[in-house]
Amino acid sequence: MTRSIIATDLAPAAIGPYSQGVRVGNLIFTAGQIPIDPVTQQLVPGGIAEQTTRVLENLKAILEEAGSSLDRVVKATVFLKDLNDFTAMNGVYASYLEEDGEAPARTTVEVARLPRGALVEIELIAEAY
Repeated sequence: MTRSIIATDLAPAAIGPYSQGVRVGNLIFTAGQIPIDPVTQQLVPGGIAEQTTRVLENLKAILEEAGSSLDRVVKATVFLKDLNDFTAMNGVYASYLEEDGEAPARTTVEVARLPRGALVEIELIAEAY
């Protein structure tokens, strides 16, 4: 099994000993992304909608660097600081990952805490082209 590390300046640098993504065969596994602006390396201001948008833009950049795209996502895992944010997060999520009523498989869980005080973290598994 051959694996390749995925790295792009269009997503935040890793804040620990991990890669932004890894490609194994025709699958791409992203690291969980929090709403860090890749230019400033700071948490984006705003609430759950703004943070979810930044997270999905970061994930989009990683997938594109790996030769894939959001429309190739087969599984998502969403970590929310507060499940009361589910509806707002879901609206942004659907605008990125739902097409013609179809969306990838997904797990959403509430967690006690996320890095840097983020409200949301998302990781994806996608198929490469």
